[in-house]
Amino acid sequence: MLQTIRDRAHGWIAWTIIILISIPFALWGISSYLDVGGEPVAASVNGNDILERELDRRVQTARIQLRERLGAAYDPAQFDDQRLRREVLEEMIRETLLTDIANRMGLRVSDQDLRAQILMEPAFQKDGRFDHASYEQILQYQGQSPAMFEAQLRQRIIGSQLIRAVTGSELVTKAERSQYQRLTKQQREVSWLRLPLERFQGQDPIDEAAITAFYEANTARFQIPEQVKLDYLVLDVGGLAAKNQVSDDEIRRLYDTDQTRFGQPERRRVRHILLTLPQDADEATAAAVLTESLSVRQRIQGGETFEVVAKAASKDPGSAAQGGSLGEIEKGMMDPAFEQSAFSLPVGDLSEPVRSRFGYHLIQVEAITPAAVKPFEEVREQLRGELAKQQAESMFYDLGERLANVVYESADSLDPAAQELGLEIQHSDWIGRQGGEGVLGHPKVTGAAFSDEVLNEGRNSDLIEPEKDVLQAVVVRVVDHREATTRPLDEVREEIVADLRKERARTLAAEAASAGADQLRGGADWSAVAGEGKVEESGLVGRNDPKLPAAVRTTAFTLPIPAAATSASIGTATLENGDAAIVRVSKVEDGPVEPTGGAPTAADPASMLGQLLGRQAFDAVLKDMEARAKIERKALTASAEGSEG
Repeated sequence: MLQTIRDRAHGWIAWTIIILISIPFALWGISSYLDVGGEPVAASVNGNDILERELDRRVQTARIQLRERLGAAYDPAQFDDQRLRREVLEEMIRETLLTDIANRMGLRVSDQDLRAQILMEPAFQKDGRFDHASYEQILQYQGQSPAMFEAQLRQRIIGSQLIRAVTGSELVTKAERSQYQRLTKQQREVSWLRLPLERFQGQDPIDEAAITAFYEANTARFQIPEQVKLDYLVLDVGGLAAKNQVSDDEIRRLYDTDQTRFGQPERRRVRHILLTLPQDADEATAAAVLTESLSVRQRIQGGETFEVVAKAASKDPGSAAQGGSLGEIEKGMMDPAFEQSAFSLPVGDLSEPVRSRFGYHLIQVEAITPAAVKPFEEVREQLRGELAKQQAESMFYDLGERLANVVYESADSLDPAAQELGLEIQHSDWIGRQGGEGVLGHPKVTGAAFSDEVLNEGRNSDLIEPEKDVLQAVVVRVVDHREATTRPLDEVREEIVADLRKERARTLAAEAASAGADQLRGGADWSAVAGEGKVEESGLVGRNDPKLPAAVRTTAFTLPIPAAATSASIGTATLENGDAAIVRVSKVEDGPVEPTGGAPTAADPASMLGQLLGRQAFDAVLKDMEARAKIERKALTASAEGSEG
């Protein structure tokens, strides 16, 4: 048939068909360039779209920042992926809203201000100065170009201008300042009684209906998240170095060509007597100090010991008490004039007076350790490790490229790659999107494991390099998968019973505390309420005093001021561990009011109160802006959630 069409495809009919076919293809091609509306949108603010791609990048950046901030303490399991995603999205919505309003108000940022902001960023600095290579490397790691970053930074600065305009508009009156000081530095006399939760714990049977109701109301708590089992390959410099065999001949060649690394310079143990002299001293003063120095030298030559004379005559506060001892020195450690004399003296000889920028010295060498080179045997293993690592680093890039090719060509198995590169296929236990142990805890690795290509299509992942400065590559493959499930009621029954009993105990403890508080309000004293419990008398405490549990302190400072000197305010609190408490405030003393005047400082109450009021004012303005704005939050797509890893 195709040959028949070819034979007859001549003349105007053929050209008409070609033109008719070409038009939709041409239009389709153009639309693929012009159509940007097809990209997934996470949210829209006054018509300004926040793309899923931008949200993904910001979430990844947030994870990187958390990991760098927390270091070894970083645990992916502590950070819920969906919650982090929602928080980042809300932050982007606020930024977009502020930028939109600031642009409407005509706020701008000059190129000079933008440049200054970048130059001052510590992350882009090296040895205290801006480093362009670090700047580009960090942006590349975050998946940004300098143009993208600078555009976003410009928008953030514009938004911050609006924040400063609002927060800086708050003024603090003298009365507000005084009231702020009285309240923030206020102290209260507090006594309190703890009612331990275990006192109210019972073993009474729990109604089956209550267990079922609790289970049905808290199914999310008993859910086992989606999990996978992985086979994976790890290619890293450490593993390659361990396999490398480095010969003694190679080590010897490196030792012979780089002996300066292992040289130990000549060292001398010296002592001195210093008679100080200002650098700008006139000739008469210098002559007088020189004469005194010669006199001191004569005392030593006359039989007095160097140590005794140094303790009596030396003006060096660091060495005089030690008999002038400076310990061992190497060339380059001391003043040049001092050093020249010290390294030319034989052991035991006393120098002539030597002038340095500090004054006149009398120097004596106590011992000399000659220059030497560490023997080969002493550094053999150090050099072996260095050579093995160097060779491993060279191999890593070649093997990494081969690994990427093989796992792509044999996408349905890791066996060919393992056999060709001599790697061991490792096996994981069940892991969720929060990751597992070691390299499996890295977001890039878990993100790849739960990607559509690896999870649903059964393919090997691409080559993953988890850390930017670590020569390590990982390939994963899903070998088993189970959807999120809810643990059956029978499996969690005892947990529910324990929780219900604890909740019942909390209720009973709170009721007992409330009853005790009523007794105190009715005129009873602590002895009638406490029984065998111990009343804690904390005395006068401040708002942040660590002597009190936070819940007790909060209750104490929210109770009203006692109506009379003989009365008290009574309240109750629930502590973090579930214990109940009765709190009694018998006295309130306001904080002192400091006089006004002088230049304001960051610690000045007016400054701190102004910042607090300014922040509250901005929060109110932002809430009003959000209420007036047209904000549409799209549902997080399955693919977006899956990419969080």
